Amino acid sequence: MSLFKTRSAAVYGIDAHLIDVEVDMFSSGSPRDSVMVGMPDTAVRESRERIKSALINSGFAYPNKRITINLAPANIRKEGGGFDLPVALGILGAMGAVKSLDRHILIGELSLDGAIRPVRGALSVAVCARDHGIPNVILPAENAAEAAVVEGVNVYGARYLAEVVAMLARPGEFPPTPRNGNGHHAESPAPPDFRDVRGQTTAKRALEVAAAGSHNVLMIGPPGSGKTMLAKRLAGILPPLTFEEAIETTQIHSIAGLIQSGGGLLYQRPFRSPHHTVSGAGMVGGGAGMPRPGEVSFAHHGVLFLDEFPEFPSDVLEILRQPLEDGSVSIARASMTLSFPSNFMLVAAMNPCKCGFYGDSTRECRCTPGQIQQYLGKISGPLLDRIDIHVEVPAVPYKELRGGSQAEPSAEIRARVDAARAIQQTRGYYNSRMPSRMIRKQCALDDAGERTLEMAVRKLGLSARAHDRILKVARTIADLGRSEAVSAKHVAEAVQYRSLDRNYWT
Repeated sequence: MSLFKTRSAAVYGIDAHLIDVEVDMFSSGSPRDSVMVGMPDTAVRESRERIKSALINSGFAYPNKRITINLAPANIRKEGGGFDLPVALGILGAMGAVKSLDRHILIGELSLDGAIRPVRGALSVAVCARDHGIPNVILPAENAAEAAVVEGVNVYGARYLAEVVAMLARPGEFPPTPRNGNGHHAESPAPPDFRDVRGQTTAKRALEVAAAGSHNVLMIGPPGSGKTMLAKRLAGILPPLTFEEAIETTQIHSIAGLIQSGGGLLYQRPFRSPHHTVSGAGMVGGGAGMPRPGEVSFAHHGVLFLDEFPEFPSDVLEILRQPLEDGSVSIARASMTLSFPSNFMLVAAMNPCKCGFYGDSTRECRCTPGQIQQYLGKISGPLLDRIDIHVEVPAVPYKELRGGSQAEPSAEIRARVDAARAIQQTRGYYNSRMPSRMIRKQCALDDAGERTLEMAVRKLGLSARAHDRILKVARTIADLGRSEAVSAKHVAEAVQYRSLDRNYWT
């Protein structure tokens, strides 16, 4: 019997789906009559010529027969060169050169000389194997460390097609890649330290609160006041990713091909800073063909920093509203709908006007009132409502700039952030993601706190969403102070972080 079956996987969103690769050879007909079915794209259909050269250059014969290759299920599109290896092994199996591969998932792109090129989504493929109870995964050696972090799966990295055949014939001679749960991406340089920032006590405190509760932040101030400097130091006070967070974050970077060769899990929280010319698809994902993740997903469990906030196109800013609210992005296509996780901290920085000096006591603003309102109007009310903390970053006075006192280092701030997040983990969520039904329980106020909040809501004309976000920020401030109850002083500080938009936008 010339029918032989191997298994591979295709990545959709951040998940991999099992694909059966069936190869059948017929004595009648020639290789020119060979077909591949199962909705393959151009890259998959072209694999026949790559596989033929790879087999011959690896010392194997190529059958002078008609071959039918089926990629099942047939109702989903197959993309990329990762099916080269399982199809090549299927042909060898149909020829009797290899035995059953029911306990293996194979993925890898072949070069003409039989070398195996790295692929995207290796970690997702290993997770798929584990979920389907398939114990072995064979993939490119460059992807082995990334996939080997998954428990319950033996991951074998190979560099050549002939090596895979030898591995299957003599499995005892090829041990699996050691699992290293602490496997890291190539080490990144340490983030800059808050001790380098002079002055800006209020802004530092606001970023500490934001980091402790994973809240969104908007910084407004003149050029050169230190907004970008502060944002870049935020990564230094965030705790490392947990193992579960690292798995999910690495999956996103893996399917985009952003994992370096030989890299393992990402444990440092992502910090993404796209330019204001980014497109909508670049921001939230999409594109031609199979949808790809965007910047909001690359920043998952980390920080998305948008400098010069009003300079981003209005349509790009408005599509941020759904991921900010839901923590995920859904991209619809005619044949499928994919979801990418996007639970990130938004940190935005902007000038108060086009020239940047509206409200500055040392420089005169050259903008007219109409120009100021037009500039600020690029940020819509619904988007502002989804940003928990608004903080002003004024120009640093000369005495503070030249002062000799040492600012607090990031390590000390991070210790407080870690302690506050540990309290939130016992509840099962960060405060920014607190379910609405839990707000009354976790953010219960005494009489003084109720009066403070009522006065703020009436005076500032806050929406119901802003009311809830004030309570969530107040809960974070209480956690930083290791207080079980949310008091009036915690509410007052949280209200302070919601009043800035009323100064500029009304």
